[in-house]
Amino acid sequence: MWNPSQPVFAESVRTRTRPGSVSAAKAATHCPYCGLQCAIDIVPDPSGARVRSRSFPTNRGILCPKGWAAAEPLRHRERLLVPWIRSTKNGPLRPASWEEALDRTAKAIRRIQSHHGRNAFGLFGGGGLTNEKAYLLGKFARVGLRTSSIDYNGRFCMSSAAVALQKSFGLDRGLPFPLADLSKTEVLVLVGANVVETMPPLQGYLQELRAAGGTLVVVDPRTTPTARCADLHLSIRPGSDAALALGLLHWAIAQDWVDAEFIANRTTGFEEVRRQALAFWPERAARMTGLSPAQIREAATLLGKAKTAIFLSGRGGEQQSHSVANLLAWINLCLALGKAGKPFCGFGSLTGQGNGQGAREQGLKADQLPGYRSLELPADREALCRFWGIRDAELPHSGPTADPLLRSCGLPGGLQGLLVLGSNPVVSAPKSLEIAERLRSLPFLVVVDFFLSETAALADVVFPSAQWAEEEGTVTNLEGRVLLREQALPAPPGIRTDLEILHGLAQRLGCANAFPAQASQVFDELRRASSGGKADYSGITYSRLRQEEGIFWPCPSSGHPGTPRLFLEGFATADGRARFHPIEEALPAELPDGDYPLWLTTGRQLAHYQSGTQTRRSPSLLAREPEPTVEIHPAMAEKLQIAEGDRVRLITRRGFLRASARLSLAVRIDSLFASFHWGGEGSANRVTNPALDRDSGMPEFKLCAARVERESGAGAGAEDRSGRSEAKLENRRRKR
Repeated sequence: MWNPSQPVFAESVRTRTRPGSVSAAKAATHCPYCGLQCAIDIVPDPSGARVRSRSFPTNRGILCPKGWAAAEPLRHRERLLVPWIRSTKNGPLRPASWEEALDRTAKAIRRIQSHHGRNAFGLFGGGGLTNEKAYLLGKFARVGLRTSSIDYNGRFCMSSAAVALQKSFGLDRGLPFPLADLSKTEVLVLVGANVVETMPPLQGYLQELRAAGGTLVVVDPRTTPTARCADLHLSIRPGSDAALALGLLHWAIAQDWVDAEFIANRTTGFEEVRRQALAFWPERAARMTGLSPAQIREAATLLGKAKTAIFLSGRGGEQQSHSVANLLAWINLCLALGKAGKPFCGFGSLTGQGNGQGAREQGLKADQLPGYRSLELPADREALCRFWGIRDAELPHSGPTADPLLRSCGLPGGLQGLLVLGSNPVVSAPKSLEIAERLRSLPFLVVVDFFLSETAALADVVFPSAQWAEEEGTVTNLEGRVLLREQALPAPPGIRTDLEILHGLAQRLGCANAFPAQASQVFDELRRASSGGKADYSGITYSRLRQEEGIFWPCPSSGHPGTPRLFLEGFATADGRARFHPIEEALPAELPDGDYPLWLTTGRQLAHYQSGTQTRRSPSLLAREPEPTVEIHPAMAEKLQIAEGDRVRLITRRGFLRASARLSLAVRIDSLFASFHWGGEGSANRVTNPALDRDSGMPEFKLCAARVERESGAGAGAEDRSGRSEAKLENRRRKR
């Protein structure tokens, strides 16, 4: 039974001094947030711990505000310290012992699978989980529960890039080159990537590029801080990404800038793509994108005349219902110019989550097995069945991707139980009010988290877990560099790691030996499981990682140095050639009209991260951005009689959100921008469109039709409503 004298929230113990509550000396580790995985030190402090920057090849001693504040949530007063359960389905959560919570969960899994079939119980993971957790969760689904119902929130982040990169190059590693190459290329093209706010240490590479005489081109509807750094900013109409890439390719072909030798020797399929591009002459492409023909010719000329170029994609073009086509169009341009498979050239996608790269490599996706193997290829299935000691008939095939998986909750033939680990889909999923309703309808929901997130608040069982600094494990950053995050602090008394929680469940389900609780044991297993796969970790060990500044996969043996640059000798296809792909022309799933005349796009802010579960509990970050806002162009705001700071309702066909108006010259006059870090009525994903890319399962987060209106009685006064000058707005923007 639970001991009533045991604290249930960190608030209960925040004034106590516990011997050994912090390390005696600094501990070297990595930031828990984005895919850069910046190097930091955790330093003992009377309040618990603080962060100090550390020199490393990726961030080179630079941290963003989130990195500096990374230790703040560790001892937050809302930190969960014991499991919580509901005695009845609609009753309140109450504290419980670990034994009661684990027993309750294991019994629910057995009951649901016995009555409804193995696939009726599902698992949903996160791209912030370590490689060890991702591997063990994927194995727990397929070997422990034998369910095909597993996916993760990386489906909402990198899935379209993964599909496009595999189609074109035969392999998905976000960056096929190290970050250091960015400052050594002649032209760097950022497509829908606002790295100055989302990955601030990368700004140093942009500055080095330009100081060396290189050119930065930014493709983004918004005039972001990154766009303001650019030599050329292409402010395209939302949803016209592929049309721009085809327009650039048309002009490159017309001017004979394509690399015929590279195309002949290292690619296949160009002729069909060439014919498609002929229909996108600059004037037509300009009409489709909202640019001028001169801008399209200028960008194509920069790329066509450059000896080297790198293309980097972000979520702007990737979170659309035709996002795989968007990416293939840009990859086609990259290949046609011969800017791939060579030094200081290539196409990459900026992995957003801390381990978004590694999590999918270890089998957390609906269709993948460890080592980047496929659940549908007989040879890949055979390799893992042999390693895990199971028969092929016992290994499930691919299951539904994230959005349909979550929307099946509680429905006949859908999920009747779900374990969520490292994700907050009530905030992060599109049309999220429906997701919340589906989760409420589940007969059984179990959530593992540090805090009572919006998703955990709906659960029947909540397990508190150790945070990033309180456990060890590996992550793989956006370059494909495997890093070891050492344990820097002990967890609060009674807290268990995610691996220990999975081990406890496996123990009750009769398969504990297959699910060790020690990270080092799990890593030793996963690296052996990956042997021979495309993402081969077999030569990487904790010992090597403690001595080296990360190791790039593939690394197939203990003496192998790792592979910082891919494709220099050949692409990862059967014949070593990259593939061109003609694309289908398509409009966004939803277009503005008389009722919803504006585009809504969503994204990140500098101060916050993902669903905000941690950053909204960081005092210094919350002080920077204390509430949800909607960015509106001043001219549109004046037309709608909306002033800076007014309370507004942003409305789409799926519902509305409430936020404060932020007048900004960064957005187009036909567009609105909202960040997705907030829960409750300020949550942007209450209103986003769940239309999916048919190849990747990516929802259309970045595009939907919307309108905005000032809430009655929420005005900021007649003087403010008269509008501020553009000069004042620009001055305020610079101060921020």
